[in-house]
Amino acid sequence: MLKKNGDRFPSEVISKLKNYVYRLIDPRNGETFYVGKGKGNRIFSHVQGDTEKDALCEKMTKIREIHLAGFDVAHVIHRHGMDEKTAFEVEAALIDAYPGLTNVMTGHGNSDFGTMHAKEIIKHYCAEIAVFHHKAILISVNRSASEVSLYEATRYAWRLNKKKAEFADVILSTLQGLIVGAFVAEEWLDATDKNFPGKENIPGRYGFTGNEASKEIRDLYVDKRIPDKYRKKGAANPIKYTW
Repeated sequence: MLKKNGDRFPSEVISKLKNYVYRLIDPRNGETFYVGKGKGNRIFSHVQGDTEKDALCEKMTKIREIHLAGFDVAHVIHRHGMDEKTAFEVEAALIDAYPGLTNVMTGHGNSDFGTMHAKEIIKHYCAEIAVFHHKAILISVNRSASEVSLYEATRYAWRLNKKKAEFADVILSTLQGLIVGAFVAEEWLDATDKNFPGKENIPGRYGFTGNEASKEIRDLYVDKRIPDKYRKKGAANPIKYTW
């Protein structure tokens, strides 16, 4: 629910806005904490947190902190008047430009087409293409791999089909289209601090306990490139199944 009389676009403005890309900003320190794409009055609903289903997500925590401190969430619209495809590209570029965002998903296409050094691009496109001999779950760890160990970045916490995940032979960590790690899950569990001591409770998500895969399995997949059919440009979901 919009809380201020001026917090909405007139209909004649909406027709000209089309798709737009915006940033949410913490007015207490000027830091951008979220980049989004929207149409109509989405930005105003987002400022209030009205569009968020995951009440415990980092973005909602930040919005509540700002409101409790007596401030409104600041915002900037970077580009407007775009078609959806262009807006996705602008959103992805901005997500690359602002590290430390609360976005759960990377920008559309960022997993394979995001910011890279020239040497990384060469490695990315010259690597041998993986051939899957096992039922594998591909998990993009682009945002979290630099913050914790690869195992921790891979195992927690994801929106996925738990029953389907339990059929997987191996979980493969991917970084910008390359397979960088391989793990075997012993058990998939609800993402709670009871199941994963020291972790945040995140309802509706799952994590696994397990170990690094055998050298034989690692040699099959690590440092190989994901086949193109699993790297559709514009896909934001960090989870992919190979079967």
